[in-house]
Amino acid sequence: MILSALFPSKRIQVLLPLPLAGPFDYLVEGDLMSGAGDLLVRRGDFVSVPLGSRVLQGVVWDIAPPETDVPAAKLKPVYDRLDLPPLPESLLKFIDWVASYSLAPLGAVLKMAVSVPRMFDKAKIKTLYRLTAALPEKLTEGRRAVVDAALGDMPMTLKDWAELAAVGEGVVRGMVKAGQMVAVEVKGDAPYPAPDLSLPAPRLSPDQQEAGDHLRGLVKAHSFGPVLLEGITGSGKTEVYFEAVAEALEKPGGQVLVLVPEIALTAQWLDRFQTRFGAEPVVWHSELTPVQRRRAWWAVAERDEKFRARVIVGARSALFLPFQDLRLIVVDEEHSPTFKQEDGVMYHGRDMAVVRAMQGQCPVVLASATPSLETLLNAQAEKYDWLYMGERHGPAVLPDMTAIDLRQHKLASGIWLSDPLRDALAENLARGEQSLLYLNRRGYAPLTLCRSCGHRMECPHCSAWLVEHKKGARLTCHHCGYNCRTPDSCPECKAEGAMVACGPGVERVAEELQDLFPEGRIALLASDEIASPAELRAVIRAIEDHEVDFIVGTQIVTKGYHFPLLTLVGVVDADLGLGGGDPRAAERTWQQLEQVAGRAGRAEHPGRVLLQSYSPEHPVLQALLSGDSQAFLEQEAHAREQQNLPPFGKLAAIIVSGADFNGVAKSARRIAALAPKDAGLTVLGPVPAPMAYLRGKNRFRLLIKADKAVRLQKIMAGWLDKCPLERGVSLQVDIDPYSFF
Repeated sequence: MILSALFPSKRIQVLLPLPLAGPFDYLVEGDLMSGAGDLLVRRGDFVSVPLGSRVLQGVVWDIAPPETDVPAAKLKPVYDRLDLPPLPESLLKFIDWVASYSLAPLGAVLKMAVSVPRMFDKAKIKTLYRLTAALPEKLTEGRRAVVDAALGDMPMTLKDWAELAAVGEGVVRGMVKAGQMVAVEVKGDAPYPAPDLSLPAPRLSPDQQEAGDHLRGLVKAHSFGPVLLEGITGSGKTEVYFEAVAEALEKPGGQVLVLVPEIALTAQWLDRFQTRFGAEPVVWHSELTPVQRRRAWWAVAERDEKFRARVIVGARSALFLPFQDLRLIVVDEEHSPTFKQEDGVMYHGRDMAVVRAMQGQCPVVLASATPSLETLLNAQAEKYDWLYMGERHGPAVLPDMTAIDLRQHKLASGIWLSDPLRDALAENLARGEQSLLYLNRRGYAPLTLCRSCGHRMECPHCSAWLVEHKKGARLTCHHCGYNCRTPDSCPECKAEGAMVACGPGVERVAEELQDLFPEGRIALLASDEIASPAELRAVIRAIEDHEVDFIVGTQIVTKGYHFPLLTLVGVVDADLGLGGGDPRAAERTWQQLEQVAGRAGRAEHPGRVLLQSYSPEHPVLQALLSGDSQAFLEQEAHAREQQNLPPFGKLAAIIVSGADFNGVAKSARRIAALAPKDAGLTVLGPVPAPMAYLRGKNRFRLLIKADKAVRLQKIMAGWLDKCPLERGVSLQVDIDPYSFF
């Protein structure tokens, strides 16, 4: 109080993790001021502040904000500074950049960086133990095992020491008593095991070595530089970027972020990482428990290099972790559409990874066998370095690819595997080799209808059919999660036994396969069939140990798996995904089929791929069959350039939604009517969205096209600020949309 009288309070701005456009002004006074009247808070610090009747935690955004019309007497004080590491400046700049680019509220973007429920809990003090510097030359066998098991000078609990050295806890306690170990008090959780750089690296081919050396040089330079690491399936891209990871870890405390499309798909990747570096990385994804998320967040934010998390592998949200010394970002399978976040703050993880690397001044490696057109054009324009590996590693060769024309090999009713594919499966089973059937459709059937009255089972909350899952006899909406039991009679006409499943999902294909080969051992790989990463790892190991003859899967099987005995890939419906109005449909289908084809023949056994199609003359299938992907991509680029679509032009979507149809329609029409004239924009719509009813809300869409030179975000921000919405109606902006549902 005395200090408050001697020195005037000071105004700062605090950003709260709420969907608010910007920070609020607060006053700093009392214990948060030094004896000389200086602030004891700085930008990035966590503080608690009042908001209405609540006390919330926020981040100091500006310690010298411009004066406003609000007098200091009306401002509320900052209550306290929290004992958390401040958010690094590079992350604060990244949050600001993402908000400006995506036109999302600044507070909503901050929320993604602090979405850890228990992060504000007071960290507990734990007692850990480390070896002393001076140890006697003569030690008992048990104590020598403890010394040999040490992970550098990392402190651990007595239990962890005993388990690591395979000795009893009594041996470790004896070392503490003898002064051979010293107690260390550590705030928070035990540190994650550190990677071991002394382990031998695998032998690289000349192509791999050249690419690896290039990446090592970029990491050493510690400056921003995007790199496309392109290599055909099986060329060993992972081992190449592991060279860059190793270089980044040479710097004490240096951190690495590896983004993957779906964290559940990393089972083999984690095993390979552990073999290379002797420890698993820190994993970050939405399925972690609150305790696991808190531990990982604090380990990333740790200022002490000895306890800091060094390598993080995660989904796109890992971009918002508070890295203290980020030295490298890798985006694996950079082409994957799952890097795009489709709700909340809409952003593309690949593109934002490039921005995050720019803010942190480190290299970013974009790795793929089928790079996105955007990335390829940046490489061709020399905006990105471009490393290409055109040969499979070791004795493996690319598989032979053949189309099965279903107009000639007609399928009987209820049958989804043609005679040529059945014959190939039988031959592969007889040789003791493994086969994969790919269909990017979950469940048993995509539609259930009544054969008497034609009633279709639809979701009550979405404009979508319910997908039948035979396991559990459930009908499920894959958009909102609604599910119900499969009815015995038609809900509309009450006809008994009239409900029939239409079309195939992976469950139905697996059922047909089991009928064909009763002795065959089948593994079903789909996201709703795998309950956890641990369960996925168990399935992957069963395939590797040849406890499985047939794999039936969705796109989950396209992501980098290596099964030496897998020699046949059958694509059940190669035409799936080629229709609709998505400008990226052809590119996306080519990528998926190229990736799944790449699972065949990755070791000494040659592979083959059979594509079932009603239109094998389609350019996508011809590109796959001929191996001339370059001609296909050039054709795709030309088509998009003619239509001024990304990456040659700019595209944005406005999604208007709400429970009241009339309010949504009126708001959407008003937005279109207020569109700026002569600003270089073409506004299409509004029209009801293809998914016109989603999670209980009506939806309209507008599509905005613009030339590359147009400052789209600035124009749209000014435009939308002038568009009042009806009560209960919300608006989302999607810059460069990847889906059009």
